[in-house]
Amino acid sequence: MTELVWKTAQETGAHVARVRQAFTDEFGVEPARVFSAPGRVNLIGEHIDYNGGIVMPLALPHRTFVAISPRTDGVLRVTSTQDGSETTEIAADAVAPGAVDSWIAYVVGVPWAMRELGLLGEVAGADIAVDSDVPLGAGLSSSAALECSVALAFDALASENDSDRELLAATDDGRKQLATACIKAENDIAGANTGGMDQSISLRASQGSVLTIDCRDFATTKVPLDLAAAGLSLLVIDTRAPHQLNDGQYAKRRAGCDAMADAFGEEFLSSLVTDGTEITGDVGGAVDRWREIVSAGGVEVLGEYTVETAEALLRHVLSEQLRVVETIKLFEAGEPTASTWSKLGELLTASHASLRDDYQVTCPELDVAVDVALDAGALGARMTGGGFGGSAIALVRADEQDAVAHAVREAFASRGFNEPHFLSATPEESAREER
Repeated sequence: MTELVWKTAQETGAHVARVRQAFTDEFGVEPARVFSAPGRVNLIGEHIDYNGGIVMPLALPHRTFVAISPRTDGVLRVTSTQDGSETTEIAADAVAPGAVDSWIAYVVGVPWAMRELGLLGEVAGADIAVDSDVPLGAGLSSSAALECSVALAFDALASENDSDRELLAATDDGRKQLATACIKAENDIAGANTGGMDQSISLRASQGSVLTIDCRDFATTKVPLDLAAAGLSLLVIDTRAPHQLNDGQYAKRRAGCDAMADAFGEEFLSSLVTDGTEITGDVGGAVDRWREIVSAGGVEVLGEYTVETAEALLRHVLSEQLRVVETIKLFEAGEPTASTWSKLGELLTASHASLRDDYQVTCPELDVAVDVALDAGALGARMTGGGFGGSAIALVRADEQDAVAHAVREAFASRGFNEPHFLSATPEESAREER
């Protein structure tokens, strides 16, 4: 039997040594400091962060590392250990929306956003080296991990140079502000219309817990998740299908949802979910209300959606919010039992069906990964992340994890898909400085 490709997180010390060496090789001196931030996987609550919903992500063991030293000439120089990456140089005051068109937008956009939000003064410049084992293009927030490690770095340098400035990373509220800056950097400089879940979990995660994030105000609650104690594992299947969120599909759906929220007179679609709302075809009557608004001529602009196709977006957003609520209730009910995990599996699978049929953000690779994992014994499975490629997750019995992974690999091979890679997700800690 062909061996599976497991993308295991590498030992932290090796990463720190490698990024330090990359910095020294490129810039000729040792870096001043090194920071890191994790990628993430979302347990449940997909495409509802930008709809003001509640999401339940966890930080992965896989991290992005940034070595940095300050400059005094206002220049940002960025290099990476990734194959084929060239060192890029840009003046800090030249960073602006539309001015940066490569991956370094996720780096140089962060100090720009921090300054725009009043979290930094003048950006004096910096030399930066990047290393990472967060899989690229897998929908596991490699971009957010990069942004958040850079945010910690500039926060630290700013406080080092100003004894009166409080270190934002020292408090959860400060980290919330840094996450806001990272969101702004990704939206405005990188041109990816993110909702904020990824940056929030990378900066505010807690080891051993899933974090519930209410995306209306980004309030968080820790939910302990010890799958190993239950003999379970969260298998991440990187389909290695192309994954890009800045190609218009993500923005199209967000625009449609924003237009519907306006038509309902709400800031967010998630506000339509109230106590007693049930996961039904009309989602507590919201679909009927939508039809009444349309009939009354209350809808002017829906982007690329018709009033009929927009109904499917509405169904997903509201039903997904309710699935998150049900998941939270499962964990609030006490010590998890076999029934808890079985019900969680059902909610994960229902989430995928909604993302596939109503929100239409899956792809053949994601659908095959989910279907085959379920057939091979997974308790539940779904796509995770933005979709259109990327990764799926499967809740599996730990002693069946390899068998499920082999089944997925064989199914991909028989269909001519790229060979999938696999990760085992355990909740790890947030962005930090590496000593």
